[in-house]
Amino acid sequence: MPDSLKRRGKHPQDEAAFHQDCVPRLLAASADLAWLKSRGYADPSSLKLVGDRYHLNSRQRTAVARSTCSDQQLQSRRERLIPHSDIKDRTVYIDGFNLLTSIEAYLGQGILLIGRDGVLRDMSSMHGNYRVLEDTKKAIDVVHRFLAPFQPGTLHWLLDQPVSNSGRLKSILLQTSASFPVEVELVPDPDKILRDLTTSDKNPCITADSGILDHCGYWLNTAREITSSLSFGDRIVIDFS
Repeated sequence: MPDSLKRRGKHPQDEAAFHQDCVPRLLAASADLAWLKSRGYADPSSLKLVGDRYHLNSRQRTAVARSTCSDQQLQSRRERLIPHSDIKDRTVYIDGFNLLTSIEAYLGQGILLIGRDGVLRDMSSMHGNYRVLEDTKKAIDVVHRFLAPFQPGTLHWLLDQPVSNSGRLKSILLQTSASFPVEVELVPDPDKILRDLTTSDKNPCITADSGILDHCGYWLNTAREITSSLSFGDRIVIDFS
């Protein structure tokens, strides 16, 4: 089996697209896109304008889009971000595929992005398909071990039921040891559940999805803190923050 199917590593074009010589153009494009978004310009047309100006290819445009937010979004997200020390005895909701693909990308030395909001994201694209990789069980264990010292009441994983292998991943999650209760739920749309969480619930979520971060209550920047604690080593990390 090819390595690309075993680990969530780099795309064949990524070495060139995210070479250090390209970083200044990517950062400049992100700054311009943030300026446009902050003034209400539509996302698709703004991204095209910026992408064309800086001669970005499709992978680079995806990275810039995923990593950029408006001033208003940035302020709102910062106001609802809480430290992991605040999760003791609380239920923590996890955007399951979203978190695991980022940790798997870290373990597989894929491209990592630190967004303007400080959130770590990856360049993976599932399109309704998820493959259980050689790093999947390790990624789950990394998440559980990282959260253990903060003593969450319950870790509630939400998985997209329509995504392939969601049932298999649920079984793996329930079989992975943890020092706290772990629940796994297959739902049609985890995004809606996470967006509907409010600060009055006091139960935070873990996600890097911008659509969720703009509407949810409290949230945790878990993927960023996990990968920072493990060190990035020689991985390609584009920091837009």
